[in-house]
Amino acid sequence: MGYPDHELSILIVDDKEIARMNEHYLHHKGPTNVISFSMQEGDFADVNPLLLGDVVISADTAQREAREARMPFAARFAQLLVHGILHLVGYDHEASAQEAESMEAKSEEMLAMLARMEPVT
Repeated sequence: MGYPDHELSILIVDDKEIARMNEHYLHHKGPTNVISFSMQEGDFADVNPLLLGDVVISADTAQREAREARMPFAARFAQLLVHGILHLVGYDHEASAQEAESMEAKSEEMLAMLARMEPVT
């Protein structure tokens, strides 16, 4: 993806906390599954050019979505993490249908790469 030396933070929260963040920062009511806060754009982008930003994931929502989709929690968590990271590097599925397709393709590529990795023990 072109960010070999970059950093990001991952924050895992519950529905109450992500709902608070969703309303405070995005002006949306209620919990969501993932929120990304980019440090590559805006007033402070030049403070640390190697910092991509933050990915916040609601464990409650991820668990609920995993159950609904009948998939392992770890698989849903990985999907949300990849989705959040893609937002940090400039992908935006809401911009256009073409961007959504591009983001979906990159997401599938990254998830396939993760699936091929050896587990850490």
